[in-house]
Amino acid sequence: MSLKHVFVYSIIGVIFFLSGNLNGQEHTENFTAMTDNIIQPPYLKKGDTVAIVAPSGILKSREGEIQQAIRLLESWGLQAIVGNHVFSKADHFAGTDAERCEDLQQAMDDPSISAIWCARGGYGTVRILDRLDYTKFKKNPKWLIGYSDITALHNQMHNEGFESLHALMCVSLTKDISEIEATVDSFKSAIFGNPINYTLEGNGANRVGRTKGQLVGGNLTILHTMLGSKTSIDTTGKILFIEEIGEYKYHIDRMLQSLKRAGYFDNCNGVIVGDMSKLRKNTTLWGTSIEQLILDALSEYDFPIAFNMPAGHEKDNRALVLGRTVTLDVGKEKSTIVFSN
Repeated sequence: MSLKHVFVYSIIGVIFFLSGNLNGQEHTENFTAMTDNIIQPPYLKKGDTVAIVAPSGILKSREGEIQQAIRLLESWGLQAIVGNHVFSKADHFAGTDAERCEDLQQAMDDPSISAIWCARGGYGTVRILDRLDYTKFKKNPKWLIGYSDITALHNQMHNEGFESLHALMCVSLTKDISEIEATVDSFKSAIFGNPINYTLEGNGANRVGRTKGQLVGGNLTILHTMLGSKTSIDTTGKILFIEEIGEYKYHIDRMLQSLKRAGYFDNCNGVIVGDMSKLRKNTTLWGTSIEQLILDALSEYDFPIAFNMPAGHEKDNRALVLGRTVTLDVGKEKSTIVFSN
């Protein structure tokens, strides 16, 4: 080999080496930004304002529930404003995509608003995700509150670097709030910055172990919907929470298999399973419990799995701070979830 060739190959080697280091550095910085620099919006205090918006389904004949939500906030010393299009109607949705996005964007941009409370879920949030601008929000972050379809926004908030609150929505309130006292108390505690830690009922299906990581996740269907997009969550080193409603067991298995094939669980630190509500019965029965289905789907991983988290589409829907680091201790008799300060 000539000296000229040696020189050329040496230069190529240096380029590849530097390229690899630079790419590795960029990946590390991105990973650090997503895992270590999650911003906690300011907790609420008396006099703060909460904006009620409807980024998803239509609120037909539900004005009374919104008024009840306003009264609840006012009883805590908070003020409430309602988005201009909350009661708009556009087929399945609470207004057109542009109208729903407008209300949400205004709430995100307004520095006088301390929290954004979603009126309901349903379907529709994914249609406005790519229209949102976080420029002003990043200067004045605030709590986003909701569950179910709002999981899409929770995912995006996480990837933008902010904590958010998986908790009840306006239409979740019952006429007699004492029926959901624990749910409301956990919501109030979360937004005002009081501790929320949970002891879960034991389950023989629990996969025991102790782990720690940022809590992410939400509705399984929405997590599945986000796959392959920039809104999908990197679960590396994190604890995934899932809940679902109205699905066949084979649909749940299919979604878990899709997430698994996409590498969703490869570096996950743990899984918390919330309510699996109103599961539908197929003509061909699945043959096992929902717990066993989940254990089978995740059988090749060794991280802890805790069942019986009271969060999801039942009346008992405890608040979860997404993006917050939690310690998960799973046993057969009980499990504990402790949020960091």
